Amino acid sequence: MVKAEGVWRCDAVFRTMTFADWLAETGARVESDGMAGVCASAYELWIGALRRADRFADPGVNIYDRSWDTLVILDGCRADVLHGIAHEYEFLDTPSTHRSPGSTSYEWMERTFTEEYRKEMERTVQVTANPHSQRFFDDADFRKIDPVWRDAWDETRGTVLARSVTDRAIVAGREKVGTDDRLLVHYMQPHFPSVPAPLMNGVGLDDWLDGSEHAWQGLRRGEFTERDVWLAYVENLRYVLDDVAILLENLDAERVAITADHGNAKGEWGIYGHPNVPLNVLRNVPWFVTSATDHRTRDPDVDSTTDAEPSDETVAERLEALGYADEGT
Repeated sequence: MVKAEGVWRCDAVFRTMTFADWLAETGARVESDGMAGVCASAYELWIGALRRADRFADPGVNIYDRSWDTLVILDGCRADVLHGIAHEYEFLDTPSTHRSPGSTSYEWMERTFTEEYRKEMERTVQVTANPHSQRFFDDADFRKIDPVWRDAWDETRGTVLARSVTDRAIVAGREKVGTDDRLLVHYMQPHFPSVPAPLMNGVGLDDWLDGSEHAWQGLRRGEFTERDVWLAYVENLRYVLDDVAILLENLDAERVAITADHGNAKGEWGIYGHPNVPLNVLRNVPWFVTSATDHRTRDPDVDSTTDAEPSDETVAERLEALGYADEGT
């Protein structure tokens, strides 16, 4: 099941900061960055204050308490954005929302895949592009788990391309999902970086390690305009939905739910991105229901797959490339 708390957690993402820690870091930031350091520390303090409200927030609904044969997770997808472009896709004709138990991918995983739902997990085939799966899951937790990010990471774009996930999900649906099994497909988009509309061109993984390319925090710091970030985010959503359309033509499933692990904030309550705070814009995610029929319109390209497991250092780097080491987002 979910790995023991603290075993896989890297400090940059999961630690709990004390007030003394905050004061020490504030001093260091002010010394190195001046007023920018003050602003960064104030933002961190505000996140800490909001995080304390989690105990009073609506805990959300576990995905296993809802009806689906195949579940498609769009990482970091805002409900209002998906609802806004749903008319562009025939399969998005049942708009509704779902209350997620988490505001970040790791929080969603930790609160979703629990001992209470072990039997459901054991009959779930999961295909995931999210590197947090390494930190929370063992192979024995699921009927089968295919961590696509291990061998399909695109170093240039700093993410896993949607087509890699689609092809692996098609193979899973055709070859690994039994009559009583469920299929869970976790895409990395629309989570930044935006594949069709990158805010910076030619960015490699090494250039991402300080988190400065993470778009929502770049917006907060004034590095990008809201219009540029918003357009890149929407285009990234369309990019992944085009692949979801391909998946639905190459999969047999009576009930396919399309949702998200969490949303994203663009300044609501002074928050940007998705730190683990219980804001509605982060917890209220889309929920659409459709069906899928395998018309065999896609022959999956899975020749490059491998079972090689990356090192812990590589896992951490890939999480940083997605912005998870930048102020908890």
